[in-house]
Amino acid sequence: MNLANKITLVRIFLVPVVMLFLLVNYDLGQFHIGQGVITVSEIIATLVFILAAVTDGLDGYIARKRKLVTNLGKFLDPLADKLLISAALISLVEMQRLDAWIAIVIISREFAVTGLRLVAAAEGKVIAASPLGKLKTIVQIIAIAALMLNNFPFSFIAFPFSQILTWLAVAITIWSGIDYFLKNRSVIHFTKSR
Repeated sequence: MNLANKITLVRIFLVPVVMLFLLVNYDLGQFHIGQGVITVSEIIATLVFILAAVTDGLDGYIARKRKLVTNLGKFLDPLADKLLISAALISLVEMQRLDAWIAIVIISREFAVTGLRLVAAAEGKVIAASPLGKLKTIVQIIAIAALMLNNFPFSFIAFPFSQILTWLAVAITIWSGIDYFLKNRSVIHFTKSR
């Protein structure tokens, strides 16, 4: 197993760490932030989440630079991304910091685009990540981190940064999903049923 794939595996192994620190109160202390509260566990979870998110770019860079692109990497990398984002979103729903429908929209888009890629792969075509898809990932990561931190430090000035970023993430997620399907509609064949 090459270095890039090992980094991807680390990202997968960090997913339960993020969830444990988000969902289990270890009573490590808390801080009052404006009208809200943030726990030390949530801060640790956010830092681990950001570390895991950063490894996404790192493993891809190493794989391309060192010519270590493998079929295992092509499978593990998107799986790790989806696990990390989905686990974080579901945890935030459990914490009542995110509406369930938002998590469903984002996760559904991920499944839909993955399905499109599978159909394309069956026909020998590769659907590369688009710039819009990369922007979607960055905005999602920032929005999730802001929600994990309970809108800190913007809570001191009562600015709804996490809320604005969440709405932006939803809009870009839907937009990028539609964009993937429009640009790759030739992959989907509709047949008439008899």
